[in-house]
Amino acid sequence: MIYTAIMEDPIQFKEDGNKYFKANDYVNAIDCYNKAIKLLKDKNMLAVLYRNRSACHLKKENYVQAASDASKAIDVDGSDIKALFRRCQALEKLGKLDQAFKDVQRCATLEPKNQTFQETLRRIGADIHQKLHVQFSTDSRVQKMFDILLDPTCEKEKREKAANNLIVLGREEAGAERIFQSNGLHLLMKLVETKDPELILSAVRTLAGMCTGHRARATAILHLVRFERICRIMAVDNEEIALATCNLIQAIVDSLTKEDRRDHGKEEALVLDTKKDLRMITTHLLDMLVNESVSGHGRDQALNLLNKNIPRYDLKNKDNTKTLFVVDTGLKKILKVLSQIPELPKCLPLTPNTRLTASILLNKLYDDLRCDPERDNFREICEEFITKQFDPKDMVKNLHAIQTVSGILQGPFDLGNKLLGLQGVMEMMVALTGSENEIDQLVAVEALIHASTKLSRATFIITNGVSLLKEIYKKTKNEKIKIRALVGLCKLGSAGGTDYALRQFAEGSTDKLAKQCRKWLCNPSIDIQTRKWAVEGLAYLTLDADVKDEFVDDEQAMQAMFELSKTSDKTILYSVASTLVNCTNSYDVKDVIPELVQLAKFSKQHVPEQHPKDKKDFVTKRVKRLLKAGVISALSCMLKADNAILTDQTKEQLARVFLALCEDPQDRGIIVAQGGGKSMIPLALEGTEAGKTKAAHGLAKIAAVSNPDIAFPGERVYEVVRPLVSLLNTEKDGLQNFEALLSLTNLAGKSDKLRQKIIKEKALPEIENYMFENHEQIRQAATECLCNLAVNKEVQERFTADGNDRLKLVILLCGEEDEVKLQRAAAGSLAILTGAQKKLCHKMTEVTTQWMEILQRLCLHEDLQVQHRGVVIAYNLISADKELAKKLVESETLEILTVIGKQESNPSKQHIIDVAREALVKCLDYGLIKPVS
Repeated sequence: MIYTAIMEDPIQFKEDGNKYFKANDYVNAIDCYNKAIKLLKDKNMLAVLYRNRSACHLKKENYVQAASDASKAIDVDGSDIKALFRRCQALEKLGKLDQAFKDVQRCATLEPKNQTFQETLRRIGADIHQKLHVQFSTDSRVQKMFDILLDPTCEKEKREKAANNLIVLGREEAGAERIFQSNGLHLLMKLVETKDPELILSAVRTLAGMCTGHRARATAILHLVRFERICRIMAVDNEEIALATCNLIQAIVDSLTKEDRRDHGKEEALVLDTKKDLRMITTHLLDMLVNESVSGHGRDQALNLLNKNIPRYDLKNKDNTKTLFVVDTGLKKILKVLSQIPELPKCLPLTPNTRLTASILLNKLYDDLRCDPERDNFREICEEFITKQFDPKDMVKNLHAIQTVSGILQGPFDLGNKLLGLQGVMEMMVALTGSENEIDQLVAVEALIHASTKLSRATFIITNGVSLLKEIYKKTKNEKIKIRALVGLCKLGSAGGTDYALRQFAEGSTDKLAKQCRKWLCNPSIDIQTRKWAVEGLAYLTLDADVKDEFVDDEQAMQAMFELSKTSDKTILYSVASTLVNCTNSYDVKDVIPELVQLAKFSKQHVPEQHPKDKKDFVTKRVKRLLKAGVISALSCMLKADNAILTDQTKEQLARVFLALCEDPQDRGIIVAQGGGKSMIPLALEGTEAGKTKAAHGLAKIAAVSNPDIAFPGERVYEVVRPLVSLLNTEKDGLQNFEALLSLTNLAGKSDKLRQKIIKEKALPEIENYMFENHEQIRQAATECLCNLAVNKEVQERFTADGNDRLKLVILLCGEEDEVKLQRAAAGSLAILTGAQKKLCHKMTEVTTQWMEILQRLCLHEDLQVQHRGVVIAYNLISADKELAKKLVESETLEILTVIGKQESNPSKQHIIDVAREALVKCLDYGLIKPVS
């Protein structure tokens, strides 16, 4: 037997490709043309194939490949008019208008009567003219602005206007590109060199706009301006300039790490690997931490940038190399910041926020470590840093060591506890409290306060340190030390938490401490730092119900605390939040099982006791007083802090307070009026899971009873949907499910855009699930929500789709006669659906045999709202189809409609009578019934 090789035919591949192209199957068409190109060597045939493949790429919007293939065809035949026009189309889409214009101009010369070529020539010519006009006008605007800004004799008002215009221009793509191309960077640096704060701000903000979302330009600016120079700008002692420079660096980092969101064509968007640049930025930021020439504001912003960009956002991402790099190269630099004592002469420039921001960074880095060896390395670096500081001959070094431990205790507490166990640490702390030097006492007392956060550690310090703190409190005349000693006593006194039976101090001692804290808090002559410690003391003491009741009665003390929360010192945020959590009793309380209480008493175990003033009536009164004192504006102001100090834990505390304040429906109007609704949105989107759930629940309470346009003005209303949908989860409790459904019902009634947003967040399957819920109110709320969503086309399409029982469920819910509100909602949904989709009218008669009986019951219902919906459903069925109308006429439904239609005019049910009459008229039109005189 003889076998012959089957030869592949390029002509056949070409013909197959053409067939696929005509059938709009461009992938297979390209595949056929590829095979033909590999087999052919004839230049003219190849030109045809390249031209055809170019057409496929155009259809698939692969414009770079389309232009490339068309060019290959043109190389063979410069007059190939189809290839020229296809390249013109591709180049136009790529924004290369000059080249596209040349191609279409050649086409128009070859075929002057072709209208398509002439129209394309005019359009591209007009686009080029417009582009040139914009370019030249932008160029002249840019130059004019720089001329005004760099002219010291120019009026101040003109310079300010020019500066603002330059910032706006930097945020526009065309403006940013023209500034970049026309020597703008050099001129922006000239503005920085003027040393004028306003001009420096304009330059930095313009650069930030130019870098935002554009990786190529951000990389170029980073290297042309040089990062060292940017760091020097951030290092100046000006809070506004430091913050603006921080935003610039963040814009550069975002552009380097995230996808370039703008389309520049594939060739233009190519940028070298950014890892080197990001590592260089990290190294410079770490160097800033220990640089003496860097201001406190600059150091704060360097810490904020490290906080934001080094630890992983998602712990599922296993790559923590950035954290490991910072631990290896910069941990000692962060520890040096923690070791600083502002009262000593050679201290680095700091703000009140610096050390706490560094503690938060340490905590985030420690939490970002993935295994024990990494954590051991972290601990060993800390231990080495602290033990090197200890020196029997140099008390200043010992102070720095204790200050470092104190800072770590405010960060990764478990690590801090281990460091307390180092030989000599606790002994040094106790020894320093007995020192005659006030700075020694100050550092030691703060360290003791931070060390006594846990009950076990507090018990040790009660035994060893309370007598020392009391002695310091009595002897010292320095208010700063006195108040810190008092806070130490407050903290130790509250070690029993809310347990009324576990009081650490004698009766009345806690009240005395609280009165002294309030006295300091209300004294404006004392500096903010010292008054801040008074709030810290109250954060512990308000665990006692007597203290919290007296505090909310003292309006002056509350106002003083609210004013402190609005200052630039953000280290107070957590203390204020904790005090408010205590006053509103919004902390977690374990349910006490009576049987277990009896068992504990029998076995002589301790049983927690509730203070009489922690009962609901007292809590409600405290909430009312806080609202009257203006707590909402204070909370809103605290949430505006764009700072690492506003940690997830602080956000959770604030979310708890907001939820407690929303408990009474009568108070929700006040909360909305003072802007509390919109303030809660960021709390529901970011933070701990518990915090997000509490904030989402607070939003649900607001959205359920308020006008969404007032509670969440503008676009904010769309941000509310996701947190509300997150509550539709079986892991959440029934009240959260119920109030989320109520709030979504309210939103769904506002606009189709909101309904679309609810559907996009995948709420519909969850809402349908709750329609099966055993709990009567939850089932009713879910059905009401569906009723408001039913006017949306996408929802209607889900009901018309085959293979589901959605319509059957709604019909059966209409028959739940014991639950009138549920019937109203289900009948409303059915009325809307059958009125919008004729297909559903037919489907209604097919999904259940009980449909006729249920419809008749609805039409005879005592509740007028239910009856109206039933009559509307009957009308929709009659209007949909003559055959459906016939089914109703042949049943008792005709008699029911006739009885309703014959009724005398009655204002309370006229709308029902009118619909019944319209249904009968429709039956007359079909010829199914005749009028009887």
